[in-house]
Amino acid sequence: MLGRGRITKKQLDNAIGDKLNPSIVLCTGAWRAFKTYSKDKGFIHYRFKTGVERTKGIFHIQNVNNFYQRLKQWILRFKGIATKYLQHYLSWIYTLDTLTFDIDERSIRTFAVESCLHPIKETNATTLLRKIIV
Repeated sequence: MLGRGRITKKQLDNAIGDKLNPSIVLCTGAWRAFKTYSKDKGFIHYRFKTGVERTKGIFHIQNVNNFYQRLKQWILRFKGIATKYLQHYLSWIYTLDTLTFDIDERSIRTFAVESCLHPIKETNATTLLRKIIV
C-alpha cells in the first residue's frame, strides 16, 4: 500500500525504488506519476490506458487487473474495511491467492496454524520473509 489518494513519484520511489533493476521494462496504467517516475529513472515504460489497448507485444498488465478485480470482489464481503487495516487484508488475500496453487491438507493446516501465531502488527512484508515450518 503506497498511501491514500493519487500516487506520487516520491511514494513510488519509497515503495519500489530500491527493488528495481535499471534495465527493467515498466508496464503500468495511465496514471501520470508512473510516466514521470519511469522517465526520471530511465526505464523503458509501456503505459496502458483503460479500454484503449491491452497489450504491446509481450507486455501487458492483465495479471494486475485480474488480481485487482478479485481483490475488489473479496473485500465486498466485509461491507467496508478500515484503511488502517488495509495492509492486513492485502496480506490475507495474497496468502489465500497463493494457497490456491498449493491446496492440500498440509498447506491448509500450515495456514491455520501460522495465522494464529503472528501478532496483529504482522504485515505481508514480514510474513512473506518467514519460512513456514510444520
